[in-house]
Amino acid sequence: MFELAERIKKLPPYLFAELDEMKAKKEREGIRVIDFGVGDPDLPTPEHVVQEMKRAVEKIENQKYPSYAGKMEFREAVSEFYKRRKGVDVEPENIISLIGSKEGIAHLPLAFVENGDYVLYTEPGYPVYHSSAIFAGGVPYELPLKEENDYLPDFDSIPDDVIRKAKILFLNYPNNPTTAVAEMDFIKESVDFCNDNRIILAHDAAYSEIAFDYKPRSFLECDGAFECVIEFGSLSKTYNMTGWRVGYALGNDGALDGLLKVKTNVDSGVFNAVQDAAITALRGDDSVIDQNNEIYKKRRDVLVEGLSKLGFCVEKPKATFYVWLKVGASSIEFARKLLDEAGVLVTPGIGFGRSGEGYVRFALTRDVSVIEEALQRMEGLEIVHQ
Repeated sequence: MFELAERIKKLPPYLFAELDEMKAKKEREGIRVIDFGVGDPDLPTPEHVVQEMKRAVEKIENQKYPSYAGKMEFREAVSEFYKRRKGVDVEPENIISLIGSKEGIAHLPLAFVENGDYVLYTEPGYPVYHSSAIFAGGVPYELPLKEENDYLPDFDSIPDDVIRKAKILFLNYPNNPTTAVAEMDFIKESVDFCNDNRIILAHDAAYSEIAFDYKPRSFLECDGAFECVIEFGSLSKTYNMTGWRVGYALGNDGALDGLLKVKTNVDSGVFNAVQDAAITALRGDDSVIDQNNEIYKKRRDVLVEGLSKLGFCVEKPKATFYVWLKVGASSIEFARKLLDEAGVLVTPGIGFGRSGEGYVRFALTRDVSVIEEALQRMEGLEIVHQ
């Protein structure tokens, strides 16, 4: 038996792997599980993007090693997308391609964090923020997101000695899992905090285009942002391309240079054919995004209305394709009982961090008819009325 490295032993069990096992166990028992767990869109990748991929994969030039930083045309397409959707001018030279935004987030601390340095991150949140700090030898420092603070972190609560040794702050808005959104006053506060303390602000904007009653903002819109912000974008949720593994980082040139140095040593870039397909998506008609949002909005309304009728107090999220539900009980116990008694799988909030206890997350990645069936299964369950 080989001994695992201490950095691996420090990692908590990966939440979604545990959910997969819970689901598999019920299915082995013959239960058809309705899965609201992992945020993987059920909607197909747009057909014009798929067709471009088919064409691109046959091109001999695409079968070679790609550029580490990404094809210039891809970077230009991201630049155009940001100008069109956010009103932000970003030079293509200040953009790099990623094998999905998760890859870039995970690698960033390796470029800047020394043993004992702090990595600030919000929790509940995407587990990669915490694990990336550990892999780099850093110390993860959690900033709790509380309902009473609109799920925004309190920078004044961070001790001075932590701030002095902090290298990176991870933020994520629209937020997974809380669905919270960030207005410009908070964005400015975050940028000013990081500039004042020479901290890289790493903004995970994976859900930047999924919104209903709110226009998501890029942190790069703020004055002074290019002095500290590196923003991570993804085609996964925007264009239903989770399996394609393509994203991008843009913003501060120093942060990008550091990340690219890591990437040149650990990967060989994004397959050129995938980049060609991504270019087609980014330069395509934005009605694709609007249509997706209409579908998610209808699902949101059905789920929120149904949960309210079951006795839960739940607000309609303004963005993301999640519903963050306060259950007033152990999130793991609630999720287990819901799976056992109704065959409905949700994500326990504790899996996203300590502040997620007492909540569960529903992903709006199931058709309205399936959501209605799940709500029917939940009727009369004792856990619903606790």
